[in-house]
Amino acid sequence: MSTIKGEGPSALTRQCLDRRISDLDILNTELSAWQNATNTDQRQVNWQFTTHDARIKLRHLYPKN
Repeated sequence: MSTIKGEGPSALTRQCLDRRISDLDILNTELSAWQNATNTDQRQVNWQFTTHDARIKLRHLYPKN
């Protein structure tokens, strides 16, 4: 799937799998349709933040000298 890792299964449950689907072929068809719609939306995440914010958020990754 091309969704953001971790968000995909939750979004899938909310948007597509709100009911029990007992047939594997129907499930695969539904998943394919959901994936195509998600990819068409071209949802994006803005991962940019300032250097100052990065130093605060990622301070545990950099040891103090």
